[in-house]
Amino acid sequence: MEFGFTIAAYAVAAVLFILSLGGLSGQESAKRAVWYGIVGMGVAVLATLIGPGQGLWGASVILIALGAGVGYQLATRVQMTQMPELVAIMHSLVGLAAVFVGFNADIMINTIAALYAENGGTLGAVAADGYSAVGLPKEIHAGLSSFGQLIAKKTGVEIGILRVELVLGIWIGAVTFTGSVIAYGKLAGKVNTTAQKLPGGHALNAGAAIGSLVLAGLYLGGAGSWTLVLLTLLALFIGYHLIMGIGGADMPVVVSMLNSYSGWAAAAIGFSLGNDLLIVVGALVGSSGAILSYIMCKAMNRSFVSVILGGFGGPAGEQMAVEGEQIAIEADGVAAALNDADSVVIVPGYGMAVAQAQQSVSELTRKLRARGKNVRFAIHPVAGRLPGHMNVLLAEAKVPYDIVLEMDEINEDFPNTDVVIIIGSNDIVNPAAQDDPNSPIAGMPVLEVWKAKQVFVSKRGQGTGYSGIENPLFYKENTRMFYGDAKVSIDKLLPMID
Repeated sequence: MEFGFTIAAYAVAAVLFILSLGGLSGQESAKRAVWYGIVGMGVAVLATLIGPGQGLWGASVILIALGAGVGYQLATRVQMTQMPELVAIMHSLVGLAAVFVGFNADIMINTIAALYAENGGTLGAVAADGYSAVGLPKEIHAGLSSFGQLIAKKTGVEIGILRVELVLGIWIGAVTFTGSVIAYGKLAGKVNTTAQKLPGGHALNAGAAIGSLVLAGLYLGGAGSWTLVLLTLLALFIGYHLIMGIGGADMPVVVSMLNSYSGWAAAAIGFSLGNDLLIVVGALVGSSGAILSYIMCKAMNRSFVSVILGGFGGPAGEQMAVEGEQIAIEADGVAAALNDADSVVIVPGYGMAVAQAQQSVSELTRKLRARGKNVRFAIHPVAGRLPGHMNVLLAEAKVPYDIVLEMDEINEDFPNTDVVIIIGSNDIVNPAAQDDPNSPIAGMPVLEVWKAKQVFVSKRGQGTGYSGIENPLFYKENTRMFYGDAKVSIDKLLPMID
């Protein structure tokens, strides 16, 4: 009865998770989708606590309380600017959990095998009824944990499959763990954002991957648990070296890629534990993350394989020299252009998030629209450091959904646009992507803002920004640099809009 209830609850939770994932594809349905996910997780946790294998209530309650406390603190203290690195570090926890579960499964297999040997039986031999472990006294079997009893009932083939599952779980989890930690460091500015590799570069990654395969084969052949330890160390190195070899410009892809890895790690945990819900949820997260990574790579004209292999085979050669100078403008000049304009396009980037300027931008939008001006937002798929980062910020500031347009929807309108305001963006508005075949972003589809009549760039200084790529847009005749903190700059404009 309990098992039937758990299966039914897991089915309900799985449906809720699917609805949540589907709803997150649109801004209007996102809030409802989040509640689907919350309710689904609540149902899953409750079913797990009261279903088969229940026990250790004290430890469970303490751990849930600690997790809830940490989650509450993160939700109330972490700013939207820190969301990308928060997501990355959360992925690392999923990977670490997969490693621990994999080693736990191996320890349990060895423990049960030793119990069988002590009692004259063999692990993998099952009685005709499919339940009673052959050669293992019932009192010993009854004293095992639910996971131990699950392993004790498995056939030899099932034990072999479990070993394959735990090897995959440990390897994917270890790669996800160190990769996510390095991604967190790069996003938080604690690790150098440039692509860096050890001497030997991709050969080291290939050697570690081949070594992992050899060790996996040895483990499955019965060589012992020491092979898992070495395999884990190689996987930890691969995760570290892969992400260190990816530059800041590709970090949005890295975040979605690690999301996919964490999903497959969760699915591997599900297979090891015999938990159907973890398998379903892991597959959902893994596949959606992989699809999102592909979409992001397509939006950046990157090879998906190149990115996941740590930037293998990127463009090479000397980049085109940038001529001219950056011409600064003050708030009154920008305000005069906005007052005279009929059509305005705002391009938000990570600089807007850093300055927490979304509310000021929303107020500027309201004032301009109140004066009958056509104001729209242009969102590049990789704007910010997290897929959908700008959409979330604008939704938080209550910018109307219908004026927030994707790159493909608005690119053709720039020649007919009077004013473009760029707030903290670099690569996504960089004409070098089209003009310079040796640029690191060569071939990347970008917002063609330079075709507008006037372009104003809100930027803190003359640096190249997070990705370190020079932008010829800043030197064009129709571009003016509106230097300063984005929020302060926009706030200066507000009283000048008449």
